[in-house]
Amino acid sequence: MLERKSRKNATDITFVLPEDVPPGPVSVVGTFNDWCPGTHVLESRPDGKRAVTVALPAKTSHNFRYLAAGDYWFNDEGADGHEGPNSRLDT
Repeated sequence: MLERKSRKNATDITFVLPEDVPPGPVSVVGTFNDWCPGTHVLESRPDGKRAVTVALPAKTSHNFRYLAAGDYWFNDEGADGHEGPNSRLDT
């Protein structure tokens, strides 16, 4: 799930997943972090979910996927679309 908060020249995108599905650490990787695993790791929130927020420039598109333990890659069902095997989000 994606949560968005617009700012003057950027959009804060919060990537949100259940606390334990999939189990283990999960990071979001994409064009905004040069597809570097571990840069944006989802952390526990008080509401029982885990999340990470990334500030992205306004009016841009980015491809991304989640990477979980065991080299398990998966997409976000709430993405704005898909480009090849990747999720896409538009700010």
